[in-house]
Amino acid sequence: MNIILMILLISVLILVHEAGHFLAAKMIGMRVDKFGFGLPIGTTLFKKKFGETEFLIHACLLGGYVSFPDDEEDCDLPPDSPQRFSNKPVGQRAIVISAGVIANVLFAYFAIMLIAFHWGFLPANSYNLTFSKNMDDVLESVKSANLQKGDVFYSINDTLVTYPVVYEKYTKFSKEKDGFVSEAKVNETIEKITQLNPDLANKKNIPSGTVVLLPEQSDETPVKLTNDQIIGFEQYEPNEIELSDFQKKIRDEFDNKEQITTTEPMEVRDLAIAISDTRKPLTIVFKRGNEQIVLNNIYPNKDGKLGIEIALSENVVATKTPKAIITKSIKYVNYNIGLTVYGLKKIFMGKIPLQEMRGIVAITKIGGDVIAHYGLYKAIILTAIISINLAIVNILPIPVLDGGHLFFLLIEKIIGKPVSKNILEKVNMFFFFLLVALMVLMIINDAVAIFTKQI
Repeated sequence: MNIILMILLISVLILVHEAGHFLAAKMIGMRVDKFGFGLPIGTTLFKKKFGETEFLIHACLLGGYVSFPDDEEDCDLPPDSPQRFSNKPVGQRAIVISAGVIANVLFAYFAIMLIAFHWGFLPANSYNLTFSKNMDDVLESVKSANLQKGDVFYSINDTLVTYPVVYEKYTKFSKEKDGFVSEAKVNETIEKITQLNPDLANKKNIPSGTVVLLPEQSDETPVKLTNDQIIGFEQYEPNEIELSDFQKKIRDEFDNKEQITTTEPMEVRDLAIAISDTRKPLTIVFKRGNEQIVLNNIYPNKDGKLGIEIALSENVVATKTPKAIITKSIKYVNYNIGLTVYGLKKIFMGKIPLQEMRGIVAITKIGGDVIAHYGLYKAIILTAIISINLAIVNILPIPVLDGGHLFFLLIEKIIGKPVSKNILEKVNMFFFFLLVALMVLMIINDAVAIFTKQI
């Protein structure tokens, strides 16, 4: 039921978008032949003509369309009719095309103001993470800190813990023997090996059966994440050497040994890389009232866990007055508009890989989970954010999207005549298939993410 409700909420966004086109067209004096809610695939649930427009509801709700006389080959309007879309001035056509995007943005502001009014609060875009209890596998270094229930995570490696993902990513990327080491660490280890074993100073290879003294293992450089890496707008890719299977085998075989006898030939560099893959320490700061509790040299285990249970609560801002409802709602929507634009910029810069992109299946799954765990308020807030995303993506100057149509209108305004219909059809067809391919890719990504429990 939650997933069905989320589908209906997303369908409302499409209905709002198409209603924007429809109302703008009618205000300007264009004739609209059809207003379709859903995609014309399969069963048509409802069909009735009101005035000059036929309204249809299709079984496949995830879509919609507005059809003008110019789209119908057997239209009874004369070619020079002022009611035709193509016979209106460029400016008026641009208004109609832009109206869907404008409607989605206005819907977002309206929905957030509605939540602000009815709930009396809005999300503050930050969270509180607090210590709850030690688990059976708690690290001794954490256990000895005698943390108390309610102690607040303040920072990890000097990064403020304002989102749960800060904690999750730092512990994940700092796990013991993660299979990555820095070039500087490897060179340092090679120098220590050759100091302990002068015979290896000018050698590249170590023969089988060689006795080698190993230096004491030391920590690697602590992980430091950027804000983009934390919020998912950039992948964390350590600028480090990834261990080969052979090097991992050596690492596990010679772990914490002072002296070894090689059982097979290997390069000095292989040995150095293997024993350099150790631990990346975390510095975690908790707050208990006005007191700071600093935990130094905390080492997540091989699974990237500390062995503690944490509690999560979202920070909110009060919207109890008409002024607060309006100002806080506008601020919240504007923040998410900025975040969406920034995310798109990162996609076009290649910072977010295609396999990380999500589509309608993931959105519906996440939305259903939000409804189940947090209720309808959060679902409506999520719908408003999706409406913002839909508007901004749609306004991009890509053929088949509203922004693409506006781009061709701009060309028409510059050159003084419409772009050739033949060229338009070919360009739109190319980008249509490109868009379909992208949608298929995102559906595959969604399926993989769901089955692997990433979402």
